[in-house]
Amino acid sequence: MSAPKKIVLEAKNISKYFGTITALENVNLAVREGECLGVVGDNGAGKTTLMKVLSGLYKPSNGSLFFDGNKEILNSPKDSQNLGLEMVYQDLALAGNLPIGENIFLGREPTKNFGFLRLLDYKKIKLLSETHLDKLKIHVKSANQKVEELSGGQRQAIAIARATAFNSKIVIMDEPTAALAIKEVGKVLDLINNLKKIGVSVIIISHRMDDIFAVCDRVMAIFQGTNFAEAELSETSRDEVIGWIMGKK
Repeated sequence: MSAPKKIVLEAKNISKYFGTITALENVNLAVREGECLGVVGDNGAGKTTLMKVLSGLYKPSNGSLFFDGNKEILNSPKDSQNLGLEMVYQDLALAGNLPIGENIFLGREPTKNFGFLRLLDYKKIKLLSETHLDKLKIHVKSANQKVEELSGGQRQAIAIARATAFNSKIVIMDEPTAALAIKEVGKVLDLINNLKKIGVSVIIISHRMDDIFAVCDRVMAIFQGTNFAEAELSETSRDEVIGWIMGKK
């Protein structure tokens, strides 16, 4: 039996208060290298708040975050990015009028010197983008193709590619297959499995049990801002997980 892989991200006793409202109360979460953790819960359960704490968008009221075993204080999403965590939001935040390559490197573009000027290195952007897309087995016509020409599933894939282009260790995805056609859902799930194979850890927030049971190794349920239940996928069932979402054990 192989030894368990190392824990790359751990949240301990995370609480988050907004005035008199308790969004999270002593929530614990851990994800291992190359593992996919599914986080489920009803609307308002605290899933998104927890992910915003993990990504540095919110500071926890109480509790601690550990990256590779080291306690870290996040003051902004930039801090979590520097530690290897990226988040893919539902709106994707892609620039439709720009090519795929420029979207992948948006805000972190490679440059070259031209006299006293620093210019974007479009040739390098295209080369690095195509290499990264090939690594993730994402198939597009060209890295120069505009994002607005892509299907919903392809756009989701590009958002994930952008999140993993800078040696990310952990990617959080918020409803990654929402509003996608069945055929495109399969492509996104294949991409998540490819990320796991190259050692990237994935946290998925999803209401779709099909997605959870297709790619996740473990599932944890949050109910009214607290840990409610957690299990290996092999040790639970869809009906049980649906019950957890409704607060039933």
